[in-house]
Amino acid sequence: MDSIPANRRLWNRISGTYQREHDPRIGAAPRLWGMYSIPDAQLRALGDVTGKRVLELGCGAGQWSRALAAEGANMVGFDLSEAQLAAAAGAMGADRYPLVQGAAERLPFAADSFDLVFCDFGGLSWAPPHLAVPEAARVLRPGGRLVFNVASPWFEACYDEPAARVTMTLRQDYFGLDAIAEGDGATSYQLTYGDWVRVLRGAGLLIDDLIEPRPGPGTPNGYNETDPPDWAHRWPAELLWVTHKEEVL
Repeated sequence: MDSIPANRRLWNRISGTYQREHDPRIGAAPRLWGMYSIPDAQLRALGDVTGKRVLELGCGAGQWSRALAAEGANMVGFDLSEAQLAAAAGAMGADRYPLVQGAAERLPFAADSFDLVFCDFGGLSWAPPHLAVPEAARVLRPGGRLVFNVASPWFEACYDEPAARVTMTLRQDYFGLDAIAEGDGATSYQLTYGDWVRVLRGAGLLIDDLIEPRPGPGTPNGYNETDPPDWAHRWPAELLWVTHKEEVL
């Protein structure tokens, strides 16, 4: 299934509303991960980026990219939506970096181009992982790192679609999540824990860590309603994968 055209239309349509709603929070401080804006200083997933060539795979309005560019990274922001890229260009600031439009499953970069590829609910949530992960691995240099945050299958399996909230009840088949309809033909993607491991290892990536970010019980979710409010303090809402590309001896 080619979800690229519909996903592009969706993000072009909702970009302005999304940024007005979320940029005051995610743009207010650097290196905030996920639905609960947990600092990378706490999770310690990304590491030092100074002097490294870095690709953000689904950069949106560039909140992460401009923060890392200010730290001395040689950034490239990449997104499917021209509206999102226009927002990134408008907010770029003094540290300039290139913006490239395209799909995560068809990266327009040469092999071994980057030291780090990362995303936070970006390209690896909105492109089929069995296509996008090998592409990310291809453009990494040997030893380079792929770090990405996605929703956990627990979160997706407990999502009550009619009520538009996450509950304590399992509602979807864990083994049948895969492609998730987002309306108007747009699609996001989810894998089981085992399938993530197989896709990553099949692309020649070694898993260094799997961080399950755990917000404090009073931390608000900036994107979804949960019942109870401390849902993600009790069960994993997100998976933050830390991997690197095998070096050929």
